[in-house]
Amino acid sequence: MVECMAVSSSGVNVLMVRDSVTGPHGLVPIRRYHPAVESPETTQVPTIVWAHGGGFFAGGLDQPEAHDVAWALAQRGLPVVTVDYRLAPLPGLPRVSRGEVRPRGRFPLPVEDILTAFRSVSGQSVGGVVLGGASAGACLASAAALRALDIDLPPRGVVLAYGFFHSSHPRAREIRRRVLDHRRLTHSRWLLNTLNRNYAGSRVALTDRYAFPGGHDLHGFPPTLMINADSDAMRASGDQFATELLSAGADVEQHTLSGTRHAFLNRPRLDAFTTAIDLMASWSVTC
Repeated sequence: MVECMAVSSSGVNVLMVRDSVTGPHGLVPIRRYHPAVESPETTQVPTIVWAHGGGFFAGGLDQPEAHDVAWALAQRGLPVVTVDYRLAPLPGLPRVSRGEVRPRGRFPLPVEDILTAFRSVSGQSVGGVVLGGASAGACLASAAALRALDIDLPPRGVVLAYGFFHSSHPRAREIRRRVLDHRRLTHSRWLLNTLNRNYAGSRVALTDRYAFPGGHDLHGFPPTLMINADSDAMRASGDQFATELLSAGADVEQHTLSGTRHAFLNRPRLDAFTTAIDLMASWSVTC
């Protein structure tokens, strides 16, 4: 069922449509956001296919990191499609997930869901498609970009917000010292690696470049905008991934927003939220 809603905010009408696309593993729920009144300029800009974060096992299309991000970008003239990709089982509690309306699934299902949305949008967007995501969603978006390259359907660009990209989070003493007072347990290297293993599901999957692109061959990777949080344990992986992309010849624009912490896109009232949205909007139009 498709449901439409048009709301005026800051003088800009945005249309949101609940929809779904069919992939190899069934229906993938999505939401489409775009300016209610299109102009010749808006039809030429890329569509952003966006994935929220949540450690691979949490989150959804209602959280600010999905809904508010998409709404804000649409207000700036960019169509956005958010993807309700398959979530991994709850870490250590797989049976708790049983009985949910939509079954959970480990790698490669979440990447395949995003790729399904990307392929569907690619056939409709005149201005091309930018793949993007935040936190775990950034990892999934970068993995989907590699899959798209291998099927000769490269995205126009990739936007990565405070993501992590390696199966084992890199050690970075300087960054660790700066985050000791913030999420010391929930963002500990041990727990983050545990979430990665939960998502991958096997030792073999942990080494798959489509699960964690960091540390693998990245030649041909699309132009990339990376926006990192300043005091963020996951920034070590983001910084290393940016270096790997540059070494592979990718065009990378990297920003670290001063004074920010992980998941600032889940807090729309922060100045960092607006700063990041402005960066994403301007870069996506020109990439």
